[in-house]
Amino acid sequence: MKILVRAANWIGDQILSYPFFFHLRRAYPQARITAVATSWVSELQFRNLVDEVYIEERGAAQPFWKRWLDLERAAQDLRRQGPWQIGFALPPSFAAAWLLWRAGAARRIGYATDGRGFLLNDRRNAALDSSIHRAEAYLDLLPQNRRLSRDPGEFRPAPAFDSKSAWPGVAPLEPPGGPYWVMAPSSMAESRRWPVEFFIELARLIKTETGYSGIVVGGASDKALTERLCRESGLDLTDWTGRGPASALWRLFQEARFTVSNDSGLAHMAAICGSPLEVIWGAGDSTLTRPMGPAKIQIADNPVECWPCRKNTCFQSPAKHLQCLKGIDPRRVWQEIRQGLLANEISA
Repeated sequence: MKILVRAANWIGDQILSYPFFFHLRRAYPQARITAVATSWVSELQFRNLVDEVYIEERGAAQPFWKRWLDLERAAQDLRRQGPWQIGFALPPSFAAAWLLWRAGAARRIGYATDGRGFLLNDRRNAALDSSIHRAEAYLDLLPQNRRLSRDPGEFRPAPAFDSKSAWPGVAPLEPPGGPYWVMAPSSMAESRRWPVEFFIELARLIKTETGYSGIVVGGASDKALTERLCRESGLDLTDWTGRGPASALWRLFQEARFTVSNDSGLAHMAAICGSPLEVIWGAGDSTLTRPMGPAKIQIADNPVECWPCRKNTCFQSPAKHLQCLKGIDPRRVWQEIRQGLLANEISA
């Protein structure tokens, strides 16, 4: 049997699809499973659970017609590699279902969203943005799903996630000596970015009360933000942005005392790799996309009247602009970290 999976498009969604891939492999241990992924998440595909990763080359900046030509080219290439008995569309996009149809997948499973229901002959009608956590929504695509929990706070990858097995071709970055914490202060959406001044105040509290050094992680595009943080005197922060692919950070997260992150893909990476985690939560809905992992995960949020709007840009008046984030006080965040993530360590 051959199974085709159009994998998730973003780091966070890819990490949340781990239970899906784990139980897919358990349900079809002898099948040849191919994951189709965009280039920016291809290195995060779970190599111990799939047989092949096919990279769908495309660029968001390309004209519409060029993107569809690339999609059709990929579909025809995959058709030649078939026949595919089952195809799963994890992203809710029209293009993901189109790929399965044009690739010739006999049974095409996905959610009937984005006007694509006619392309799927095994449709799920509940939308991905319903009240079901994203990891559960992916599991519900399996013919015989195995639920983890209805309480997002109780989500745990089962069995424990093994970063080394999942990403065998990646050389992990070597963590620094001595106790340290990790900061992931960036996010693609302004509605999920805590003000940099708040991160500075939090880092000062952490250094003053624990003496821990801090490692700032992110992509190459986050250099300007990181340089500003690392220029602040007395914080003891080191710039690790752009040092390699996200998967190379797994040991850094695994051995950190804790991680503080915006609602971003790196928050999900930290969680699944085992770091105790404090997430600064903006416009997103934590009941749908809360990170999951073996260590303790805490959410710092400020549920204002318009929250959660799930929008990437805040359209409130200047007086209320980004209040869901600006209302999260760094002193409160530090107290939550002390009481939750570091309770035993500080009292020892």
